[in-house]
Amino acid sequence: MSVTETPVATPAPTTTPARRAGRPATTWLLRVPGIKVWGPFAVVLLVWELVARLGVFPEAFFVGPGAVLERTVHSIRVGILPSYIAASLERLAVGAAWGLLIGIVLGFLVGLNRYVRKFFWPLLLFFQAIGDIAWLPILIIWFGFSLTSVTIVIVYTVVFPLIISIVAAIDRIPTNLRRAAGSLGAGRWQRIVHVVLPAALPGVSSGVRTGLGYGWRALIAAEIIIGTSGVGFMMFDGRRGGDVTLVFVGMIVLGVLWYLTDALVLAPFERATIERWGLVERVGR
Repeated sequence: MSVTETPVATPAPTTTPARRAGRPATTWLLRVPGIKVWGPFAVVLLVWELVARLGVFPEAFFVGPGAVLERTVHSIRVGILPSYIAASLERLAVGAAWGLLIGIVLGFLVGLNRYVRKFFWPLLLFFQAIGDIAWLPILIIWFGFSLTSVTIVIVYTVVFPLIISIVAAIDRIPTNLRRAAGSLGAGRWQRIVHVVLPAALPGVSSGVRTGLGYGWRALIAAEIIIGTSGVGFMMFDGRRGGDVTLVFVGMIVLGVLWYLTDALVLAPFERATIERWGLVERVGR
């Protein structure tokens, strides 16, 4: 006599595929085009507008995004904002060019020669501890309220992060890699060109990104203190006239300019450099 088993029906799963995979159901929101980039800014704008409408602060001290946008459009139409932006970018380009040139040369010189490192390393640590703005009083005495003073401040700010980043990248190169190149008959300069330089490029790109970020902030601080034009001077002029809207315009312009520079130029260059030399499979996935 055989017994026939009746299959028992199993209830349908109540969880979504996203939850079964261990992911929250709200992850679909992150797949909306542009949400990762513009979503945080939208939240900030909403909070900003809400605070302005509730009147938490007096209008003379705090204005909403609508007033700032209107003032920005007006400043562009009359030509004030474009001229100030051009002046700041020109100063940054001059200072950054000299800073990168000096920083890259000194970085490899200090990183490749132990005698040079022993001599310069204490000096690097000493001068790095002196803030860039601390040099402004004596620079004003020496060069006055000039482009030279601002350029020196930017160069000073860019050089040190770049040198330290390059030296750290050279120190991370495996000793076996250099020995392998030497065992294959490579001389000192061949090892530098074919081993050290490629391996140090990620450190160079990271140092450039960090140094230019510091240089950008140093530029604005210098323009606020000794500038006669530029975005920093525009913000200081707004503060002097009690125009808080103009100060907000300057802050937003600074953030937008640096965000575009970093996102469109510096970050892709850093990612491409790191991926090119095989340190990681892919960055920013």
